[in-house]
Amino acid sequence: MRIELDSVGKRYRMEWILRGISLRFEAGKKYAITGPNGSGKSTLLRILSGHLTPSKGKARHFLGNQVLDHTHIYRHLSYAAPYIELIEELTLWEALQFHLRFKPLIRQMDASEVLSLLNLSKARNKAIRDFSSGMKQRLKLALAICSDTSLLLLDEPTTNLDKEGIAWYQNLIRDFSSGRLLIVASNVDVDFDFCEERVDILEYK
Repeated sequence: MRIELDSVGKRYRMEWILRGISLRFEAGKKYAITGPNGSGKSTLLRILSGHLTPSKGKARHFLGNQVLDHTHIYRHLSYAAPYIELIEELTLWEALQFHLRFKPLIRQMDASEVLSLLNLSKARNKAIRDFSSGMKQRLKLALAICSDTSLLLLDEPTTNLDKEGIAWYQNLIRDFSSGRLLIVASNVDVDFDFCEERVDILEYK
């Protein structure tokens, strides 16, 4: 997937959060959106996902040379963020099976392989509401990164992860992000130190 932003801006009431963004995100590349907390990184990520409409300008998504209708973008992306909730009434195994109803996994993986990748086999039948914050974050990341999508969006991916969890996340990126458009929003270096391109959100305030 390729994304083109043409003079994009976002305003809430009378306040401009972002303005004048003209950028091109190329298929197969890795980008970091950087800047302090509250600077608009998550807002830009939601615009890139198609879930948020710009107040000004245009955001266009392409598969090859074909422009995607905004109602179809969700089919081609996966997204992990602290504000995206899991269904906490489900067990881990039920959550994996539920996810597979909507998104196939990369390399034709199945739920058992993701369970093994998570290192949470003992929690297979445990309700997600009883997970620690780190376990929930691992699950969010695994579901997003292992989904067979051409666009991968990650907002503050190492939130609630310890040193071991951060290494696990970086290995997941190394093993499963090749050939995809990956965009990471964060101000923490370990979240995006593998990215080739940087976008400083403060340039668009």
